[in-house]
Amino acid sequence: MGKINQGILGGFSGKVGTVVGGSWKGITYMRAKAVSIANPKTEAQQSQRAKLTLVVRFLQACTDYLRVGYKNYAIKQSAFNAATSYTLSNAITGTYPTFGIDPSKVMLSRGALAVAPNVQTTLSGNVLKITWDDNSGLSSARNTDTALAIVVNPDNGEAVYRIAGATRDICEESLTIPTDWTGDTVEVYLGFISGDGKDVSNSVYAGSVVIP
Repeated sequence: MGKINQGILGGFSGKVGTVVGGSWKGITYMRAKAVSIANPKTEAQQSQRAKLTLVVRFLQACTDYLRVGYKNYAIKQSAFNAATSYTLSNAITGTYPTFGIDPSKVMLSRGALAVAPNVQTTLSGNVLKITWDDNSGLSSARNTDTALAIVVNPDNGEAVYRIAGATRDICEESLTIPTDWTGDTVEVYLGFISGDGKDVSNSVYAGSVVIP
């Protein structure tokens, strides 16, 4: 039961229905009574936790890359959280309890800067080369834009990447693959950042590569 402290127009302490009254440093306040959750392990909750665990594992190795790739989406949230939200909404496959991530729908950088056409990959030894066609001068593409190249290994939760690599007109970027990735399937992405560092492109999915 609530107790009125200063008459009918004053504050009160205690509970009245679903409202709790009180005072802190001389300031009266009211807040909604906390609602208890009868079953915190419903299938819907477990499903969401399973999805989140899957996405965090995929993205965790990309944290530094995402700080650049999602810099323009880090508004009232971290770049990692922005990337997590996008991936949860767009790249989850399957149904509970068997979820997966569609790597072709993952976007590791997002923005209005023009992407590059004809992105391809080749592997020679432990060096993975990413190539593209130069479209400098078309739309927002400039020859001073630099590559954001990344290779993600979902099997072991690791990634190798280069931030601000080769310029758009060079048309290729290379990344060295760790020798202990042998037999793993990796996912390759390419984005661009403008020369002044302000604008970022969407990432292009360059496909899966099996490391022999």
